[in-house]
Parts: sequence; C-alpha cells; structure tokens
Amino acid sequence: MTDFPRTMVGGVSMPRLLVGTNWFLGYSHTSRAQDKFIRDLQTRERMADILTVFSEAGVDAIMGPHFTDAFGQAVDDVEQKTGRPFTRIITPHFNILPDGPADMEPDRVFARCKEQGATFCLPHMAVTDALVDRRAKKIRDLDVYTKLIREHDMIPGLSTHMPESVVYADAQGADVATYIQIYNAAGFLMQVEADWVMRIINNAKHPVMSIKPLAAGRLLPVVGLSFVWNTLRDQDMVAIGTTTSDEAREIIDLSLQLLDRRTPEYELQGTRSKASLQTAAG
Repeated sequence: MTDFPRTMVGGVSMPRLLVGTNWFLGYSHTSRAQDKFIRDLQTRERMADILTVFSEAGVDAIMGPHFTDAFGQAVDDVEQKTGRPFTRIITPHFNILPDGPADMEPDRVFARCKEQGATFCLPHMAVTDALVDRRAKKIRDLDVYTKLIREHDMIPGLSTHMPESVVYADAQGADVATYIQIYNAAGFLMQVEADWVMRIINNAKHPVMSIKPLAAGRLLPVVGLSFVWNTLRDQDMVAIGTTTSDEAREIIDLSLQLLDRRTPEYELQGTRSKASLQTAAG
C-alpha cells in the first residue's frame, strides 16, 4: 500500500495531505444553489468512493465538524473495506457564554466528539476567534477548553481564521498540538496578506493544517497546490476536499509530483479555443 508523505502531530503519525469535507457537506463558499448541489450529489456511496481513493494512497486523516449521518457512515464503510482507519480531526463549536443550549455545553460536545472517534479536537474558528483578545494579546479561557479536551482523551488544537490566534497561542504556551489556518495564493478569506500568513506558519511552534488551498475552487489545482506545497514546512499539512474520485486522484498525483519538486505532468483540458496550442502542449 502506497503511503503519502507523513509528519508527526502530537505524537500521532499523519499524512501531509488531509481529506477536507466541505465538498461532502455542502459548504461551497459560492452560493446556496451550489451548496444544495453538493448535498444532493454526495450520497453515502459517492463519498465512500472518494474516501477509498484517499485511503488507498495513504491519505488516512480526515477533518470535519462531525462524523454523523451519511458522511459518517461513508467513513465507517471505507474503514471496514480497506482495513485502514482514518485519523479523525473534529472542529466543534460550543457554548462560550452562560445560558446557552444544554446540549452545546463544552463537556457534552467534547464527549460527542470522542464518541465519533476523534483523535484531534480543534475548537472551530467561531469559538477560537471569539476568544481572541487583541488588546491583551491572548486567547481567553483557552486552558479551560484544552484541559477538557485532554480529559476526554483527545489531542487539542485550534481552528482559526485569525493569524493572531497562532501567535498568541504560542506566546502563552497553550496546550495545543496543531493549528488549522487558512492559507492560499488568492488570499481568499485571509485577514492579512499571504506573505504575512506564510511567515506566521513558518514561525509556528507546532505543525499547521492549512485549509482552502484552492480558495474554494477559485484557483486551478496546479496553481493552488504549487503555492502551498512550496511554501509550507515539511511538518505542515494541506487539507483539501474533492467532489469526485477523479478529482481525488488528480489532487494526490499533483501533490506527489510537486512534493518531488517536479513540474506536474497531467492531461490538460481540451477546448476549441486551445486547438492552435495542441502541438505545443503535447
């Protein structure tokens, strides 16, 4: 069985390519119609086919907000089929103020994450970024939540859209093993320029799981992947979602060639407007 290049995170061996789930769960960052298209398309069987491609390439870690419903069943199906478990990274949100819904209390949410098989628990940016105090340059109450995550036998980290989160967590010696940070060549959803985030990631004390490398479909795969794979450290990771099995194979092949410092060789799209370039393109 082929293994994708790996790194260590909190003592756990991880592939440097992670399976993202926006293109399973219907978060297109494009339109409500596109969200609906994704949800209508992605049956349990379709998701299992995509996950099988990743698993067989050694990409055996997956990031998502939950592992329930048809999606969670698809993950279970592939684990049983391949005999290879996925390392599950869950990004939950929960109450950070009193008097919230009882079922969203942190202890209950973390218990559900553990029940769903999470190895890593990284509070979602809706939690993390709400706790960031730019004046004090710290993340408030972080130790409370990381302690609870440890008590539920999971490895804590942070999911964030704010570059300050990584800097502040490192400065306050937070009990985290990794960070999720948006990073792409288009600057999509990034709060500062890409070169600033590049520097922050390269100075981070822990491995970083970068997300949205293709800017939610706004970048060609070869363009987006070239940027992240050539600027991240060897310990850092890239999470990416795909809609089909063919897309998964393409992402894996491109990534392996780029990590090998080769110009990717793949079949280009054929359109009538490019007919005069056919000989030159091969």
